[in-house]
Amino acid sequence: MRIDTFDPATLSDAFGIDMSTIDLPGVAGLGAGWGRVPPGGRSEPHQHDEIEMFVIVSGTGEIVVDGARHPVGPGTVVKFDPFETHVIDNTGDGDVVFVTCYWREPRHAGEVAARPDRRRFGERPVFVFSTPPTPNGDLHLGHLSGPYLGADAFVRFQRMNGVRAWHLTGSDDHQSYVVAKAAQEGSTPEQVAAHYGAEIARTLESMDIRPDQFTVTRTDAGYRQGLRDFFAALETSGQVARRELPALFDGKTGRYLYEVDVSGTCPSCEAGTNGNICEECGEPNTVADLVEARSRHSDTVRAEGLARHALALHEFREDVARHHQLGRVPARLRELAQRVFARETFDLPLTHPAQWGVPPRDADDQVIWVWPEMSYGFLHGIGQLGARIGEQWQAHKPEQDWKIVHFFGYDNSFYHAILYPVLYQLAFPHWQPDIDYHVNEFYLLDDQKFSTSRRHAVWGKDLLCPETVDAVRFYLSRTRPEGERTNFERDAYTATVREVLIEGWQGWLDDLDRRLKARYGGVVPDAGTWTPEHTAFYARLGRRLAAVTAHLGQDGFSLRAATAELEGIVTDARAFAGREAGLADAAGWQSENRTAMALEVAAARLLSRVATPVMPRFAGRLAALLGEREPAWPTTVDLVPAGTEVDLSGQVFFAAEPTSAQPAEVAPDPLPWLADLVRTTLGLPAEAVVADKTLLELGASSLQAVAVQYQILERLDLDIPMAELLSERNIGTLGRDLAQEVAR
Repeated sequence: MRIDTFDPATLSDAFGIDMSTIDLPGVAGLGAGWGRVPPGGRSEPHQHDEIEMFVIVSGTGEIVVDGARHPVGPGTVVKFDPFETHVIDNTGDGDVVFVTCYWREPRHAGEVAARPDRRRFGERPVFVFSTPPTPNGDLHLGHLSGPYLGADAFVRFQRMNGVRAWHLTGSDDHQSYVVAKAAQEGSTPEQVAAHYGAEIARTLESMDIRPDQFTVTRTDAGYRQGLRDFFAALETSGQVARRELPALFDGKTGRYLYEVDVSGTCPSCEAGTNGNICEECGEPNTVADLVEARSRHSDTVRAEGLARHALALHEFREDVARHHQLGRVPARLRELAQRVFARETFDLPLTHPAQWGVPPRDADDQVIWVWPEMSYGFLHGIGQLGARIGEQWQAHKPEQDWKIVHFFGYDNSFYHAILYPVLYQLAFPHWQPDIDYHVNEFYLLDDQKFSTSRRHAVWGKDLLCPETVDAVRFYLSRTRPEGERTNFERDAYTATVREVLIEGWQGWLDDLDRRLKARYGGVVPDAGTWTPEHTAFYARLGRRLAAVTAHLGQDGFSLRAATAELEGIVTDARAFAGREAGLADAAGWQSENRTAMALEVAAARLLSRVATPVMPRFAGRLAALLGEREPAWPTTVDLVPAGTEVDLSGQVFFAAEPTSAQPAEVAPDPLPWLADLVRTTLGLPAEAVVADKTLLELGASSLQAVAVQYQILERLDLDIPMAELLSERNIGTLGRDLAQEVAR
């Protein structure tokens, strides 16, 4: 027998609390120890492959597991599965003392790691954000390949697995780049934001990307006041205060310089960069530390001090590290944090002298910098979404159970993964946001960066139409810049669509349809005798399913890898069909031939299900042709029920280039123009009657309503508030009201 007692003298720091080891000689594979958490203390969040069990000996507190809080006290026993992120938090007046035991069960760990609903994704609301685009131009393929396609496919997959997930984004109207575009076009920032916001909304719709919440920061109800309240909370924390820091000004005009108005050499990596962030290394700059800085207006600069609201970011090294232990944080982002916090000091201005934006309560001469503003915008979007769908979510009261997922380009990494967690901690001290980060690199065009300003781009509208949208989504997924920069070439895109999708996928389905009709009258046969080759093919399809499930899941999300598995399903099926063809009409093998055909149709069914997040139109059409409607994500490879009639003839699933005729000029009368706009924006048939229905009755999403709002403003110069647009007025009444307004 061995007896071990709690001895404070043996404790040392581990996981942010006091720990010691219990020696268990002769017990192979089992570890144990004592732990102590002082009042007000908490352990660092962590996860591991072992199963672990806590036995609370004394004290009271809470165990936090993947965002869920559970009260604990003396006699409480808690068992953690492998990879569950857990924290013990002392909420009482005395020490929490506990015993921990842990051991490995590799088979169980492997099963847990493969679960799609890991980390409580199936139990809590999941808010998936794509970085709000800047409305200084339309979206090009570089934009679409990154955050927007990624977030859309992620949400589609989660919903197929029963997760309550929503895609949120918006129009980042207060960017300085909007002001620069307005000056370039001889327009106003308001007009630029409205015009390009409308174009962005239309392009997302053309890409079959329909966010559940689309926040327009310039006009959204309550946004401006909510942002000012959020910033006031940052000031109340005492960590954000107005103080003088070095700044740059135009050498001739004295104009304050930041972001697009100034360029130079990055002080960290020595690459050329604009003000505030380096796209190459991802590190921020304060503008004043640029090497050989140049003003966009006169090429000359002068430096002097200027008072702005600022944050001593270097004081939050450990806080950011703890945050990065909670959710999915790729090594690329953790390495960036290491570089940023290697600086001895880093005082970051959070306001800038400008007229375009939202000023803090106490500084009308400056505006809240748009990047800190965005941190509030995400919470505002959750509140607006909740109000629309009947949830009590509020921007000023974030909930611990929220799961947040961010999709963004690497050049935005500093803001999302380093700055925003600090701002949330200051504004909401009792909230530990649980955030996953998915980052993409630059997508190149002919080996150069896509550029809106240089017009070096292939715009979404150049390729997108109902016939091509699946092909575009497939190719962008196949070449998505994950972990490294990738390149778009128009010829390579066209060749891939022709060879992989049209000749490969379409060719296989056409041939399958021909053989099914010739041998079984277009009716799926029941499987008969199985050969070892049949079993091997069935098992291979199962492995493809497991792989694509993992590649679309929250831990290992990769559209490139998932798309490769989709291709693999077709490649495997065509090879299987080729091997079985020799016996297709041979006497005495009818039972085995039925099995081969049933398995090949099952492969088509599997493809229709697992292609949904990447290619929703193709997947939906194929599923319907195979007798399915809105299928859930499969857990097994299922045979199509025997007796199902299948007719794949005459189907054209893919095209590389737009073939739809350009829409005719709309009539100047607002009523038919509005009806046509509504049908186009909502994807309704050309013959659909809409005059007697409201936008809500027609099922308009927030993004679609914003697109309609922008188009009305663009064509008629009438700014219709969103509340009126989504009121009980039907489209016919709205059209007549617009006609009266135009006539005045």
